[in-house]
Amino acid sequence: MKFVTKRIHAFLDYPVAIALMALPFLLGLGSSNPLALQLSVAVGVAALVLTLLTDHHLGVFRVIPYKYHLLVDFLVAVVFILAPFILSFKGLDGYYYWINGAAVLVVVSLHKPELSE
Repeated sequence: MKFVTKRIHAFLDYPVAIALMALPFLLGLGSSNPLALQLSVAVGVAALVLTLLTDHHLGVFRVIPYKYHLLVDFLVAVVFILAPFILSFKGLDGYYYWINGAAVLVVVSLHKPELSE
């Protein structure tokens, strides 16, 4: 059952972007590779910009169609799942990316299409 509407997704975007920027510092990421901290912060900044530019009710500039936003979310999830393997993230560094990647995949896969899409 798909239940994540555009409206629900929009409400999730801002706190997720902030969490991606703050959690690496709070959790002390980067012990296995400094990129474990830097990648999350960079993706968090990019997620904030993407959210500001997305055409949904909480977007500020609304120039990026929501379907492209979902595509970017999917690609980020794939990168997060692969990053620990490619960049040799170990322990908490790896688990952080696998858990976040899986969570984003779940949200994207539960997206409920709108009638106008």
